[in-house]
Amino acid sequence: MKYTAAHWGAYEIDDKNLRPIADDPSPSRIGKGWQSAARDQNSRIRQPAIRAGWLERDGGKNRCNDKYVEVSWEKAVSLAAREVQRIRENHGNGSIFGGSYGWSSAGRFHHAQSQLRRFLNMAGGFVGTRETYSHAAAEVLFPHVLGLSNRAFQDEMTSLPLVADHCELLLVFGGISSRTAQIASAGTSKHEVPSWLKTLQDRRVQLVNVSPKKSDLEESEWLSIRPGTDTALLLALIFVLVETGKADEDFLARCTSGWDAFKSYVMGHGKDGQPKTPEWAASICDLPAIQIRTLAMELASKKSMVAMSWGIQRGDHGEQPLWAGLALACALGQIGKAGTGFAFGYGSTSPVGRPTRHISWPSVSQGNNPVSDYIPVARIADMLLNPGGSYQYNGEDRTYPDIKLVWWAGGNPFHHHQDLNRLETGWAKPETIIVNDHSWTATARRADIVFPASTPLEREDIMINRRDSTLLFMSQLFEPFGQSKSDFEIFSLLAKELGFEEEFAEGRDQDNWLRKIWTDCQRLATSEGFELPSFEAFRDNGRFDVPNSETRRIALETFVADPETHPLKTESGKITLFNKTIKGMALPDCPPHPSWLEPCESLLSAENDELHLISGQPDTRLHSQNDRGSEALADKIEGREPAYIHSETARARGLENGSIVRIFNERGSCLAGLRYCNDIRPDCVSLATGAWFDPQIVNGIAIEVHGNPNVLTKDQGCSNLSQGNMAHTALVRIEAWQGALPALTIDKPPILST
Repeated sequence: MKYTAAHWGAYEIDDKNLRPIADDPSPSRIGKGWQSAARDQNSRIRQPAIRAGWLERDGGKNRCNDKYVEVSWEKAVSLAAREVQRIRENHGNGSIFGGSYGWSSAGRFHHAQSQLRRFLNMAGGFVGTRETYSHAAAEVLFPHVLGLSNRAFQDEMTSLPLVADHCELLLVFGGISSRTAQIASAGTSKHEVPSWLKTLQDRRVQLVNVSPKKSDLEESEWLSIRPGTDTALLLALIFVLVETGKADEDFLARCTSGWDAFKSYVMGHGKDGQPKTPEWAASICDLPAIQIRTLAMELASKKSMVAMSWGIQRGDHGEQPLWAGLALACALGQIGKAGTGFAFGYGSTSPVGRPTRHISWPSVSQGNNPVSDYIPVARIADMLLNPGGSYQYNGEDRTYPDIKLVWWAGGNPFHHHQDLNRLETGWAKPETIIVNDHSWTATARRADIVFPASTPLEREDIMINRRDSTLLFMSQLFEPFGQSKSDFEIFSLLAKELGFEEEFAEGRDQDNWLRKIWTDCQRLATSEGFELPSFEAFRDNGRFDVPNSETRRIALETFVADPETHPLKTESGKITLFNKTIKGMALPDCPPHPSWLEPCESLLSAENDELHLISGQPDTRLHSQNDRGSEALADKIEGREPAYIHSETARARGLENGSIVRIFNERGSCLAGLRYCNDIRPDCVSLATGAWFDPQIVNGIAIEVHGNPNVLTKDQGCSNLSQGNMAHTALVRIEAWQGALPALTIDKPPILST
């Protein structure tokens, strides 16, 4: 049997078609558009191309709106290698930025981020990034308050089957959604989250969904909270536990530090003098005070789990709801027990809470980066716009580098980033931008040198995910499109031009690299107590399932059982509810304990016609991948991304279901198709991320015409602690679109010449 895999699932190859593997209980919708997107003639890059203005030395002024000259591989490689050498000699490797987000392939070898970093490290180094757009606030906060990295905490997350077996009340902030659970970094062989949710429902676990969208957790009690106010609700729940004597003082004394200082704040004895009562929270959260009190008492009387989604911390002061959720779980005293306590990320991707043995499979070495400089991942535009500018990050005073060359492979910053109009301004600043991509994304259309990369369906690879018990040999389905090459082949050509091909490729072609990786896997498997087949047998069979792979986990179980013997790697050895290290940073936007801080944009201070923008992950694609595929295209309205709004809100504004609307604020505007949706708060509008960025001037006004919400989101760090993004803190207005509908430009290649 032949197989292949993606971040949205595993597939059997039947002739030239794909079908989900038979034992996947809930195959992804995303995969339905994979093949059509990969073969779309109008979006694929056929051969290397150079931006015309760059050849004319325009200094980047036409970078975001230019035509391209198609050239030979020899010329493109020569030009790119000369640029790398020139930048190194004139400005040093600290002026080279290597951008990649790692989602371009589920294969272990053709991992664009690894290939790019390996190449740039051997070329003398580069400025890289830290954290992710997904959960940067957690990545920086957790080591301070839990003594664990976000990855380490997810590795020991309480298994969802244990939640189904033991939990009586699952309180979820931001939902547990089958929509986001379609995907997994490094690929996934199955989608269990829908079945786990059904088990929870069948066993009549009380599910409480705190979210502005009811659909974020189906068949649950819906607390339709005002967006951005979760921290206030959490503080009020803790207040009730203290007031009624239900807080677990024994757990708090044994397993936390700083409880007394934090409790003083909650009860109104701090500087603000405000008790965090349900009545106080009610006016902030737009929830009845009696509902808050009742929920607190139910939490205390039942076996309860407090679960936070990744999205909950992608807002202004994003650390606070996450920290407050942990504090609530501590006050309940049920951390370290089967099926209860605290969780982060259930449903945010497929493997979180999966009861599977973790094996750290080998990968391609990226080498060592001689350049120590870096930026937080969501501060790209700041870096480009403010070379030499200062910023704070995790207790450090740092300086942005002066970037002359950007190299991007695997990823699309004109999807992930906020305030794309601002990013476009910064994107014109570097001397040269080089992009490897298989399609004419917004990033490729804004590059000076474009290398056509093959897709995972056009090459062989191996899917080995440390959180998945299935290993797949990814067989080639199609021949590479046009003149496209794998990132490994592209960087091998460049390494040869720069004089380090032997070091980069180590004398191996793709097949021999796959064999090396498999040999390394065989050694590791033996140490883990089982044997892998030969490479030839694995390639022929296409699949290997790790034996005895199920392992159920309880987060922080060992620590809670004996905090003295198994302390956490925090300043106190315990969970910190008041953190002295953070206090020493003296950050006005991140206090030393969980605190209510009003967001910089909020419905609390909105004008009557403003709505809160919810820009979550899409259902039909992964980020912006497959947006040109059949599934995503069929979901659009007159070619525009659908925006969801409550029918009463729409009718009050004279907006018809299925019509085209303009959504706008001071940062930008976009067109979208309107869909009525009554499981969303009336003061919100939901527009998924990932529509390919298509900015145009229409009747003298700058408008993104395809429905990309990141022309509306704010490009500012959620705090000076983590500098994570605040995509979910944005207010917008909406109106009917008048006049002719502008044609898209992203559905065809840019202007090309030879």
